[in-house]
Amino acid sequence: MKRLSALFCAVLIALAVPAWADTSRDDAAAIAQRVSGARVLSVERAERGGRAVWRVKVVTPRGEVRVILIDVASGRAL
Repeated sequence: MKRLSALFCAVLIALAVPAWADTSRDDAAAIAQRVSGARVLSVERAERGGRAVWRVKVVTPRGEVRVILIDVASGRAL
């Protein structure tokens, strides 16, 4: 029973981490790929409007290059 409780606590902690952790470069690339359906070309950290963002450059299936900004703190596409 103690082992199950420890496992349960570990799972809860792991699920809670994204709520306060900064979005990683890899996470930003995955988010941009998911929202755009495009292939990621590059990811760099930048600042926009006083907030830290990931600037993700993607190429769409039609060959168009786009830039998607991902908020570092929240992981949301801007």
